[in-house]
Amino acid sequence: MNKQVIVGGAVLIMGLGFVLAATLYEGQEQERVQAIVKDEAAVLAPAHAISKGPQHAKVTIVEFFDPACESCARVYRPVKELLAAFPDQVRLVLRYAPLHVGSEGVCRMLEAARRQDRYWQVLDVMFATQSQWASHHHPQPDLLWELIPAAGVDIDMDRLRADAAEFAIGSLVQQDVEDGAKLGVRQTPTFLVNGRPLPSFGLQQLHTLVSEEVAANY
Repeated sequence: MNKQVIVGGAVLIMGLGFVLAATLYEGQEQERVQAIVKDEAAVLAPAHAISKGPQHAKVTIVEFFDPACESCARVYRPVKELLAAFPDQVRLVLRYAPLHVGSEGVCRMLEAARRQDRYWQVLDVMFATQSQWASHHHPQPDLLWELIPAAGVDIDMDRLRADAAEFAIGSLVQQDVEDGAKLGVRQTPTFLVNGRPLPSFGLQQLHTLVSEEVAANY
């Protein structure tokens, strides 16, 4: 038999084996996450987590995000549009997964802004100016202290600094990190819809999963 054919066949078999193993692992991981959520619902959407959408919604999207993550910035608007498509049925819960250098401090800033009811305005500025402060080669998150007031956000910056430094704020961010570790969050953004992880990352996959849950619950 031709040696090239034998080698090609071996490579094909190895490739198929890898795909099957990856599919099996993904299935097992989804089952593991859903079991955790079933036994400990608060690990997914605890009372302290910020949310957008009706509290009575039967479909909850949980997003673990990093303010410095470029993909998180790209999906920010489409996710808001998805919420607008299901205004009464879907709620979004945001959780922190600060994987980039300096991101933990930015998460603290967000939580501090929440105390002044400016969470979403500050988040808008963070994503809109991400290219200025979140360079992966030279991150400068401290620039946000200038960018936020420059963007016209009506917020007490002195209070923001003081609150962001509080132990209680840090504890909230750390709780998200620990919950993310339990749920196997290794990259951002990571989405779960009613406790179901996406089969693979993508906005279409997210939209499909949300639509399925809406159909199943309404």
